Amino acid sequence: MPATGDLFDPTFIVFAALAVFVIWKLRSVLGMRVDRDTPPQSRFAPRPAAPAAVAPVQSAAPVAVSAARPSGAERWEGVAEKGVASAWSGLDAVAASDPSFDGKAFLSGARRAYEMIVTAFAKGDSETLKPLLSQDVFDGFSSEIARREQQGETMETAVVAIDSATVDAARAIAARIEVTVRFVARLMSERRDRAGEIIDGGQTRKVIERWTFARDPKVSDPTWKLVATQAED
Repeated sequence: MPATGDLFDPTFIVFAALAVFVIWKLRSVLGMRVDRDTPPQSRFAPRPAAPAAVAPVQSAAPVAVSAARPSGAERWEGVAEKGVASAWSGLDAVAASDPSFDGKAFLSGARRAYEMIVTAFAKGDSETLKPLLSQDVFDGFSSEIARREQQGETMETAVVAIDSATVDAARAIAARIEVTVRFVARLMSERRDRAGEIIDGGQTRKVIERWTFARDPKVSDPTWKLVATQAED
């Protein structure tokens, strides 16, 4: 039987050591295998924020809502004189027939209509007048405009100021609501003949007039039309 020392080969030890070195080097360069498809998160990427604490929802205190139109003793203050009971009760009837009716907004529109109609009538501007007047009132205004034209007269009128505009009467009837406004105004008006000479006016004068506006509350058109005029002495 051969001796044990004859079977030992020093070259085997060298190759084994070399193999161990190569395996270690590969592991240090390539790293461990990652068993997922997504790459590891960068250390510079922001961390996901922690969920914020949610405060319990609390019921808000009830908020008082003011009515669109005042009620009681102040409901038409600034719209109609307090001593005119028929105006106040009439406005109540108008508001019952048309819930969207706003007295102060109506008076603001009536003031603008007064100035527009007075100015347009003086100029003979029928196109502006027609949508603002009822047919009867338009016919009356048109007749006067035609008379002036036939006589060769011209007229100029400026509303210097509307000193006051208050509801004097109101009512609700079948398919119509009416509101009468008492205007106290100062006008500057001149009427000239064919030769251009002043035949009337030329100075500021105070006028007091009652104009009645009406509309059908059941139609979508919100336009109030002038249906009657009355001058006070």
